[in-house]
Amino acid sequence: MKLYIKNMVCQRCVMAVESILSSLAIPEYQVTLGEVTTSALPPETIALLADKLDAIGFELLDDKKKQLIEKIKGLIITYIHHDPELQKYNMSEFLSHEIPFEYNYISNVFSEIEGTTIEKYVIAQKIEKVKELIVYDELSVQQIADQLGYSSVAYLSNQFKKVTGLTPSHFKKIRDEKRKPLDQL
Repeated sequence: MKLYIKNMVCQRCVMAVESILSSLAIPEYQVTLGEVTTSALPPETIALLADKLDAIGFELLDDKKKQLIEKIKGLIITYIHHDPELQKYNMSEFLSHEIPFEYNYISNVFSEIEGTTIEKYVIAQKIEKVKELIVYDELSVQQIADQLGYSSVAYLSNQFKKVTGLTPSHFKKIRDEKRKPLDQL
């Protein structure tokens, strides 16, 4: 059985869900971003799981379109934040490969439910990653642009300014600017 969970964006989220599953004495499970695979669970256990997830800011999803949206978001987060090797693939090809639907369908459902396009969501995620890398101050803007697949520093700077209202260099100077949690993008 597959369960879909909203707002899982990092390894700590996976660990939190694993902890809940363990506390409920669910014997066999596999947890990835946004998904839990386990043997069939009785309705009362699912209800208990939903309550425990809700208490820490997650949501057990039962609507198929919402499940698809969380799968898309999880894949995009993995693509941008967790697996730099995936950057060599085109986003639409990557999503179509990972999700058994045509990209047009995936894109239309995402826009319908989220009120924004996949492309704008990807840009928001990339800019958040740029902020993270700027704050860590380990890479130059050129290296950040290369790592995130931007064609040039100018393109990255332009997109960064359009989203944040600041240039990357100005952002670097005022580092107090709060970064946004990934699940609120």
